[in-house]
Amino acid sequence: MQDLIKVMKALSDETRLRILKILLERECCVCEIMQALDISQSRASRNLGILQNAGFLKVRRDGAWTVYSVDWQTANRHAASLAKLMRNSPISDEMLAKDRERLSHAVRIGPRTRHK
Repeated sequence: MQDLIKVMKALSDETRLRILKILLERECCVCEIMQALDISQSRASRNLGILQNAGFLKVRRDGAWTVYSVDWQTANRHAASLAKLMRNSPISDEMLAKDRERLSHAVRIGPRTRHK
């Protein structure tokens, strides 16, 4: 029951639903989520953490980036079922269309280094 409550709470926020829809398109780092949703780094990271804690996401390192994707293999059964439902749902919201458009132009931004 606790897993289901965690999953439902995670999906009770518009930003997290938008992030999940983006991650159903493709894996992304925080900077790509920020660009796609036009949100701050702290807001993106906080919401990604909630989705990961609820069992929706897996995380991997790719050089300087931490990359998030939907966890189809080890997600709890509630998270996996709801993610499949969202992936197959014909949601065509204007905001989601804008998110998808911005995602198509999003780029990974690496740490800036200073050269002498």
